[in-house]
Amino acid sequence: MHKVYIVGAGPGAPDLITVRGMDLLRRADVLIYAGSLVNPALIAESGADVRLDSWGMTLDEIVDAVEEHVRAGKLVVRLHSGDPALYGAIVEQMAEFSRRGIEAEIVPGVSSLFAAAAALKTQFTLRDVSESLIVTRPAGATLEADQIAEFSRLGQTMVVFLGTERMEEVLARVECPPETPAAVVYHASWPDQKVVRGTVADIAAKARAAGIERTALIILGKVVDPATSGFGRSVLYS
Repeated sequence: MHKVYIVGAGPGAPDLITVRGMDLLRRADVLIYAGSLVNPALIAESGADVRLDSWGMTLDEIVDAVEEHVRAGKLVVRLHSGDPALYGAIVEQMAEFSRRGIEAEIVPGVSSLFAAAAALKTQFTLRDVSESLIVTRPAGATLEADQIAEFSRLGQTMVVFLGTERMEEVLARVECPPETPAAVVYHASWPDQKVVRGTVADIAAKARAAGIERTALIILGKVVDPATSGFGRSVLYS
């Protein structure tokens, strides 16, 4: 069976791609990458003779390109940002690949949510503070309804993807206390990374004042400020 490799590029910094991912990137004959979401330094690492920016390409166009090249015996890498399992729209691609007799092998990547935790110097699950991590996105053009209000009542760590452009609206709908620590992390791990800290009540204004308009994560919960969170000591060190 013909094969395509779906590779997570990591959050941005080119050295945060996995070893397996970098090996495939360098050996690829054909690279189809997710536009400006992928660091150009990674594209430069590729040995591919054919490089296609998938920004603006339809699903059929992407699948057609993959099929053309794998049937010609080429090593094809489909490079996604972060980890392809989070908002990567890979299942619909794989359904089409399978229909055409093409096997997909997935190489996971470091998600931007973990790069954001590193930038904040915290952990999303913290003893006596938060035992759960909620990853979600707001309703919009491609999602009719969301559960942001319901999730925010649970008192657990919540990371909101794809919500920066409508940050004020998102934060107006959360139902946790207004003094709950919050952060916005722009371009986690990129050279122009920005980290803004505040509370549910003021984080949107602070992020806008810092010039953040897109490509950021919103993080809500006491883990944002672990020093004041009242965390307990892990049994790992007992």
